[in-house]
Amino acid sequence: MSRVKGGVASAKRRRNVLKRAKGYRHGRSTKERYAHEALLHAGKYAFAHRRDKKNDFRQLWIVRINAAVRENGHASYSRFIGALKKHGVALDRKVLATFAKDHPQIFARIAKKVT
Repeated sequence: MSRVKGGVASAKRRRNVLKRAKGYRHGRSTKERYAHEALLHAGKYAFAHRRDKKNDFRQLWIVRINAAVRENGHASYSRFIGALKKHGVALDRKVLATFAKDHPQIFARIAKKVT
């Protein structure tokens, strides 16, 4: 059996690591070891921040709903959400925030229904 050397595969692996680290600063874009480490950290941050983004948007929706709720005469966001659940309105916060921001007349009708 003939001997297989790993130079082509190793070069391809190095090339791919450096290609993915393009745009990083200093040695992290030119040196394989630093680039590999930077990519590992970047992957961890990307995973964690995808989770954080969901929380950030939920907070934004709550702020928008709260502002619209107070304009429509309700006491607070939490009482409004409680009233929605009591009246069986099954709209989520994303939809409510969209109505509050883009279609205030629809949101006003919803708020009036749960008064």
